[in-house]
Amino acid sequence: MIPRSVARATVLCLLATSVATAQAPRLGTIALPNSGNAAAQEPFTRGVLYLHSFEFGSAAEAFRAAQQADPGFALAYWGEALSYNHPLWGEWDDAAAHAALARLAPTPAARRAKAPTHREQMYLDAVEALWAEGNKPQRDTAYSLAMEQLVRAHSDDDEARTLWALSILGLSGTTRVVPSYMRGAAIAQEVFARNPDHPGAAHYIIHSFDDPVHAPLGLPAARAYSKIAPDAAHAQHMTTHIFLAMGMWDDVVSQNEVAAGLTNWGPGHYTYWLVYGQLQQGRHANARTQLERAHREMGSPGRPAQRSYLAYMRAHYVINAEAWDDPVLGWAIDADAPEPRAMDAFVQGYAALRRGDRDAIGPQLERLQAAASTGESGAARVLMLNLAAAIAAEDGAAARARELLDQATALEDSLPVEFGPPGIVKPSWELLGELRLAQGHAAEAQTAFTHALALGPKRALSLRGLIAAATAAGDQAAATRARQDLTAIWHSADETVRRTVVAR
Repeated sequence: MIPRSVARATVLCLLATSVATAQAPRLGTIALPNSGNAAAQEPFTRGVLYLHSFEFGSAAEAFRAAQQADPGFALAYWGEALSYNHPLWGEWDDAAAHAALARLAPTPAARRAKAPTHREQMYLDAVEALWAEGNKPQRDTAYSLAMEQLVRAHSDDDEARTLWALSILGLSGTTRVVPSYMRGAAIAQEVFARNPDHPGAAHYIIHSFDDPVHAPLGLPAARAYSKIAPDAAHAQHMTTHIFLAMGMWDDVVSQNEVAAGLTNWGPGHYTYWLVYGQLQQGRHANARTQLERAHREMGSPGRPAQRSYLAYMRAHYVINAEAWDDPVLGWAIDADAPEPRAMDAFVQGYAALRRGDRDAIGPQLERLQAAASTGESGAARVLMLNLAAAIAAEDGAAARARELLDQATALEDSLPVEFGPPGIVKPSWELLGELRLAQGHAAEAQTAFTHALALGPKRALSLRGLIAAATAAGDQAAATRARQDLTAIWHSADETVRRTVVAR
């Protein structure tokens, strides 16, 4: 009879810096009974913990170590196969998953026979459904239903329950569908209540609530997650999905500094959020230093994802620091993906407009029109409308500018709520507020800035605009509240940045 063990990882205290590297990674606490031998327990548990924190490469490596320790351990192959599915990121690797499963046995039936318990067979059934024939949405649905059946059959299995919650979030791919996210959150919260040291429960609660409306519900999990898994870079970053949605810029910066420090520093997800947070803090000089460092560390030409992130970072720097003639605009960044290309075209065109270089605007507007015409990106169409509106306003065509921005704001409002720095690098409601204020319509501008802040809480440029608009409209109470918010955010801002509030 194969002995049943309880796979358990506990958070370890760091006893001394000199022995830190010898300690097991601190990733949280789970309990997953399984049939693996004693030697396979530690790497298997480590794999599940990494899986819950979306450290997929480390998870796959740990599961392979468990396979080496116990070649017939079915769940070790299940875990590796699952590590090649990246829900919410829109990434998956069928070939790698099938190869992992094939190392256990050549067919689903033969693999199932390797699992000695009904529960482990159900885990295998679920992952087989995930990697079966059919399109990805069909397979995701079949996998989620299989995980639900597993939970129904084994109601005491919190690992199955958390993975079921994640599967529900993943049913809509990379698009936020609020009812599904709330359903996933409810399941994850059950686990979190029983085990407040569970990395998956905290992680999936955060993902469920990372929009400006629901973010306060995710704040306890965000506060907990960085302590649950201090050695998982993604866990340190993930907390900032809630912090950014609430405009908590100090926390956004500090946590992404930790996350970036746990990885190879360069243009990437964590450094992108770090630079955006510093820009909101008014620390433009620091943000530019980080941008320069990312450019330097990327090398030439850099990987496609690095080039995209560098384009994002530069775009937000130029817009938020209003650095219309900064030399960084001259960097050649060949971003492959449509979103960073559209963002770059807008920023290049908008910066040219602001510095009076009319000859440079036309080609960028054409780039945006080409990106918007494909229909792949609603953000590209919003950016195209925004640039066209800014050009019309500069030319004195106020009515045309307003017409274009009415289209842009309606379209932006219809898009799924984003988490993270805005893909519409100059939000249309913020731009509308700036243009209406410049045209002398202070009350309309105040309404526009208020709407922009509902979508992007405590965004510095929107707060600055609201101060000016509310003051001009005679609403001193609103102006004072906005000034207090901006002053608090800019407690460590560059002196030149802080003076812009005083000047208004």
